[in-house]
Amino acid sequence: MSGLLLWDFDGTLAIRRGETGWSVLLVEVLDTHDPGHGLDADAIRPHLRDGFPWHTPHVPHPHLCSAVAWWEMAEHRLACAYEAVGYGARRASDLARRAHRLYIDHRVGWAVYDDVVPVLTRLAERGWTHRILSNHVPELGALVDGLGLGDLVDSVSSSAETGYEKPHPQAFASVLDGHGRERTWMIGDNFSADVTGAEAAGLSAVLVRREHKEATRFSVDLWGVEPFLEVV
Repeated sequence: MSGLLLWDFDGTLAIRRGETGWSVLLVEVLDTHDPGHGLDADAIRPHLRDGFPWHTPHVPHPHLCSAVAWWEMAEHRLACAYEAVGYGARRASDLARRAHRLYIDHRVGWAVYDDVVPVLTRLAERGWTHRILSNHVPELGALVDGLGLGDLVDSVSSSAETGYEKPHPQAFASVLDGHGRERTWMIGDNFSADVTGAEAAGLSAVLVRREHKEATRFSVDLWGVEPFLEVV
């Protein structure tokens, strides 16, 4: 048994503060820099539902393929969310910059799921190559290394660096690097991005952690992935 396994990152291999999404991050910043603010993630979440590249994954964004350009876009969106809940423009921009710095700090808030290291280690011993393919920030590679996963994966691909968001077919094509599609699997927690996107690109896929009624291959954890690989 051997081939290529493409892993999503956020929500699949690691997570911040017990859930995915930026709204929790923005509240964390307020907890530190504006104690008693009275806001929660539910108040901020509606203002983060558009404007990021993954909200329009069919549109490539090569103009954002530098850390400076990507974070200029992202900080603007985060600042707009702060403004929407009552902060002035200057204060909102300052809070957005703080959110940026906090998000890329692997020492704060990030945690690797307990099953990741044993499962990826076992699969590597059985001949599988691991690559991370994620709709994420430019510093994803540094996050992976900081969380101790760097030695387990062959490469890390972030949409912020390639300009393609899953489920765009080019996101998948960009990481195959000579590997045959028939022995390549995508594993992730997002049905649209990780499963339907991969299958449309000619790859097999397993949905993990978050069930979806249309998923034909699903596991509540990573331990359940290997049986799917064995039957193909």
